[in-house]
Amino acid sequence: MAAEAAVAWLERHQIGLYLAAIAAGGVIGVVVSGTAHLETAINPVLGLLLYATFLGVPFASIGAALRDGRFLLAVLVVNFVLMPAVAFALSRVVAGEPALLFGVLLVLLTPCIDYVIVFSGLAGGASHKLLAAAPLLMVAQVLLLPVYLLLFIGREGVAVVDVGPFAEAFLVLIVIPLAAAAGTQALAARHPIGQRLQTGVLGAMVPLMMATLFVVVASQAAAVSSQADQLVLLLPLYAAFLVIATALGWAAGRAFALDVPSRRALVFSGATRNSLVVLPLALALPPALSLAPVTVVTQTLIELIGMVVLVRLIPLLIPEPEDVRETI
Repeated sequence: MAAEAAVAWLERHQIGLYLAAIAAGGVIGVVVSGTAHLETAINPVLGLLLYATFLGVPFASIGAALRDGRFLLAVLVVNFVLMPAVAFALSRVVAGEPALLFGVLLVLLTPCIDYVIVFSGLAGGASHKLLAAAPLLMVAQVLLLPVYLLLFIGREGVAVVDVGPFAEAFLVLIVIPLAAAAGTQALAARHPIGQRLQTGVLGAMVPLMMATLFVVVASQAAAVSSQADQLVLLLPLYAAFLVIATALGWAAGRAFALDVPSRRALVFSGATRNSLVVLPLALALPPALSLAPVTVVTQTLIELIGMVVLVRLIPLLIPEPEDVRETI
């Protein structure tokens, strides 16, 4: 009973706890030296978070999601037609700074395939549909990122694109946690040990999210603060992207006549970017573009705060039908 009460308390206060984790990560990342080494912990802790998320998804629903052609088409249109147009327009703000321009385009042109599933689920979105769409989004961005960089920057933009980080992220953050979750569900159906493991992991969702937010922010805060004077232009730019992406996702969900959970998931898909995956690409850039990695990291920090806000905001913007009746 005590454990159940603790889990209920964590879920009831999760938004405040997430903001506290972000704030603590920011302070410690700036004040304590050496926190950049926490970057190596990002994928393991994010993988655990996604394992817990996938564990709560009925796997039969994933197969059904793959047959939802309307949702998949909406996700593709939002991420590879609407968002590139938004990214290009906003990138004009830093068009005179090659490193900032490259970093902005690199991160805004690539849709998220990992923690978007978690945040969408927290807001009542169809997270299983985003999980089903993840391989499609991954392949599409690998193929289309060079095309968009060629159009927006030129040949030098295409030359640095490497499929390796995308493939590694898909394996570590999607395939392995998904396989582990499927195995745990199968064990839980046959043995009490599996049931206890599943219950325990699902109960740890909020602490795992807090750990992920803390590690990501703490590992990157010092790098951002050291270049703050050059990155100040990016704050309104990334905030504007979140606002515009939310509005376009909301409109696209209505245009495609999606149900409420699918519309919520679509908004999150358009608003979240693949920053943790493209960061290795940015780190591998030549010295002339040394600001690009920090540009990507800055987007991560703004996005994490935005996601915590959207978890509360999206259910209000896209209410369930009964919620609509109650407000009339």
